[in-house]
Parts: sequence; C-alpha cells; structure tokens
Amino acid sequence: MSTARTIRTAPTTRTTGKALVIGGGIAGPVAALALHGAGIEAEVFEAYPTAAGGIGGTFMTAPNGLAALAAVGLEAEVAAIGQRIDRMVIEDAGNGVLGEFPEVSGRVMRRAELYAVLQRRLRREGIPVRYAKRLTGVEERTTGITARFADGTTADGDLVIGADGTRSAVRGLIDPAAPGPRYTGLIGIGGHSAHRLDGPRAAGESIHFAQGPRAFFGYWALRDGTGTAWFSNIPRPGQPTPEQVRAVSREDWLALVRERHAEDLPAREVLAAADEASVEVFPRLEIMPSVPHWYRDRMVLVGDSVHAPSNSSGQGVSLAAESAVELARCLAGQPDLASALAAYEGARRPVVEEVAARAAVVNGRKASAGV
Repeated sequence: MSTARTIRTAPTTRTTGKALVIGGGIAGPVAALALHGAGIEAEVFEAYPTAAGGIGGTFMTAPNGLAALAAVGLEAEVAAIGQRIDRMVIEDAGNGVLGEFPEVSGRVMRRAELYAVLQRRLRREGIPVRYAKRLTGVEERTTGITARFADGTTADGDLVIGADGTRSAVRGLIDPAAPGPRYTGLIGIGGHSAHRLDGPRAAGESIHFAQGPRAFFGYWALRDGTGTAWFSNIPRPGQPTPEQVRAVSREDWLALVRERHAEDLPAREVLAAADEASVEVFPRLEIMPSVPHWYRDRMVLVGDSVHAPSNSSGQGVSLAAESAVELARCLAGQPDLASALAAYEGARRPVVEEVAARAAVVNGRKASAGV
C-alpha cells in the first residue's frame, strides 16, 4: 500500500490558479486542504443546504489514510478522535481464532468526528465552503472553467474536482457513459452493546472479524471499558432504499441481526446486550466499478466518485484521502494541467484497482453466506 508524503508548501510550477471542489464530505475537504498547502486556491461546493455534522457511521482509517491526513496537517487532531487499533483477528464464528495480523493497524472513528476535524481546519485556513450548491453543468474555455449550480449561481476557476461521491455529477460530465455504483448484495447494521468482552478479546487495540454461516460480524472492545462496538453485514438480494430502511424500527433491525447470529459466538452475547437506540442501518454498501475516464480537459475525479471499493477493504476513506493528496502533489509538480492529471491517474489507478479486486473476493464470501 502506498503512503502519502508531505506536500510542498508551494508548487514548483503552477498548473492551476483556482480549483472548484465539488463535494464537502471527506475527499473534498482533504483535497482543498492539500491544494491550499501546495499554494493553490480552492473553494468547496456542497450540494446539501447544511453541513453534514452527526451523519454517517463508523469506519477504520488505515495507516496510508492516516499518513494522508497527516500530510495536510491533521495528525494531532486525528490522533485525538476515535480509537487506536493495532491488531486484526480473524475468527470462525463459534470455533475460535483462525489468524491474527498484528501488522494491521489504524483508527476506528465516526465519520462525524473526522468531518468535524476537517471543517474546523477549513475554517482555520480560510477555505470557503458554499452550501446548497448542486452542480448542474460546466462551461469550459481554453483559459478556465465555469461551474453552474441549480440555484442559478456560477463559479469560475481553472479546474473542477469531482469529490461528489458514488453518484457523482462530475463523473457524468466527464463521461456520460461512465458506470454508476453497484450494490454489493449486503446491508450494514451496527451499534453498541453493554456486553464486556473477556480474555484476549477484551484488548482495546484489537478488531475482530468473524464470518458466520448466515452473516458477517465485526466487533471491538470500547477503549473506555463500557462495552463493545459491533457491526454485521447481512446478505440481502435487493438493495433497500433509505425510505424502506426508515420504515423498519430499530427493534426489528436488531431482531434480524440477532436471528442471523443466533448460533455465533461471541456475537450472540454481544447482541443480547445491544443498545437498541444505538442501532444504525446502512443500505448503501456499494462499490464503484472501474471508471474508464478519471479526467477530461479541466475536470477530474477524486475519492468515491472514481474509486469506492467494497467496505470489506477497510480502505474507502483512506484511499480517498490518499488520492486527494496525490492530486494536489501532481498539480503542484507537473509542468501543465494535462501532465498533472495524467500523472495523478497513473499513480493512483493501479493502487485503488488492486485494493478493489482483493475486497471483491472477501465481499463475495460475505454476500454468499446463508444463501
């Protein structure tokens, strides 16, 4: 896995004067901060009318992702959130440990925690974030590009960066025939439990993954000793909509998870003490297939808009942050925009496609459980 390096404080060449970053989630703010650190002006445009604080589940940021965040000056802030993980344990539900991987490390954190860190740093650096700016089109010129938004406003720059997720508007502008996201065949359900693990499982630095006969279970001891965080990936042939998810009570979702893990240990004990109010359901466990065109002229993609591996990879956020940093580095170091975007894709495509291929194998095992 590649590792992010420190960004130059000023570019050696100037391929772009101002970047319009479309998307204010994770990849967009990291890209804006990386560009700012490279001496390139950036402005972030978010389609939703308000900030997304408090939204999203828990994920693990791997060492390459932590290095990318450190490259934009967030090492201390990120170290203060989430929980350190220094070991991954693979189990057969009910039959003990199959393998331990002490080299697998990172931090588990709430998306909302990282989002808050990024938003604070954007404000501190004076990088503007515009809300209710849903991109509808662009007008390209030899000297620049204009972004058009649904509210009738426009913005001028030298480059449009699509950090607008798996349903990217920028991806469609680059290539109207580009593929969209694909459902993995799994839904995610997670929460907290008052159950306290014992023995080696109680170590707060270990994350455990267990493939059961009917679903996949992950869990780790909370560092404050109050219980256990858990999640389950459950096969489901048809992808539910967010509205369909909300129509089912947390009580019923928890009952489904308990039924799927009724014979699995320690899942059964963890779920027996699960806090119903903490249950979250994530129907959009999706992947991005290989995207033929990462860029065109004055538009380029970064993060989930161009590479969203299965959640089984544990690399979604890390790859997004790493690609954002690499894009800024290429824009700072190449002699012209075309060379910079080609260098960016050349550096990142092999990395992300290798991760996606490995994750697809694991995801296939999860989706076939109990079928």
